[in-house]
Amino acid sequence: MEQTIEKQSDKKKNKKHNDETPLEFIASICGVLVIGLFVLTFIFQNFEIPSASMEKTLLIGDHVVVDRMTLAPPAKWAPFVHYRDVKRGDIIVFYKPVAETNGDHIFLVKRVIGVPGDHIHLRNGIVYLNGQPQNEPQAAKPSDDEYYPYRDDFPSVPPSQAVDVTAQWAVDLPNHIQGEDLVVPPGQYFAMGDNRPVSLDSRYWGFVPRQNIVGRPLFVYWSFVTPENQIDKTSLGDKVGFIGHIILHFFDQTRWSRTLHLVK
Repeated sequence: MEQTIEKQSDKKKNKKHNDETPLEFIASICGVLVIGLFVLTFIFQNFEIPSASMEKTLLIGDHVVVDRMTLAPPAKWAPFVHYRDVKRGDIIVFYKPVAETNGDHIFLVKRVIGVPGDHIHLRNGIVYLNGQPQNEPQAAKPSDDEYYPYRDDFPSVPPSQAVDVTAQWAVDLPNHIQGEDLVVPPGQYFAMGDNRPVSLDSRYWGFVPRQNIVGRPLFVYWSFVTPENQIDKTSLGDKVGFIGHIILHFFDQTRWSRTLHLVK
């Protein structure tokens, strides 16, 4: 009997010890939110692909998880994190070097073609890197009936004869040409979209500064069939309408085969 009373007393003590006060509950929730916010801000971040400039590697409507740590400048407070330099072939997320007409600096996703010191030119849409033609099976090439000299034989044609070239790049571009090549300067990268015929990239607005690089996409966590012009629909009504469209067609227009698709 005495042993039974002792066990019941222990249960009451344990129950009292395990009860969480409202203040403790709020504190634990705040802790989870802070950790989650830190992870989403400094380690991983999600982005949506709005254009066709990286097809077939990334499709319009792909939602990707971006690693913000690997390509970041090394931090003394996190020596355990693996850092590395940007390499040719890396797909990067970065702030566009040139602001939009409304003053915004938007995020872009492109592939690194040239690193500092590289000599680059294109002939008929083929990239020549340090004098060697590159085999790029992921890159779309222009067809015979859509040849565009500035884009496909870059940088042999002056930017004054092209459209979509920013004024700043038109002035700066000649400073980086040696012979028939564009030479990538220190601390800068030359980036292009895999869908070369439609990609507005370093050919049109210049190099990507190292400090503009945010990270690299790791994998697609969700992909939804999205119209190519959806990015231009910025009104509240358009946004609400598309959210409703997603709710109605979540199952039949989600690209299930791209779930957890690795980006490379």
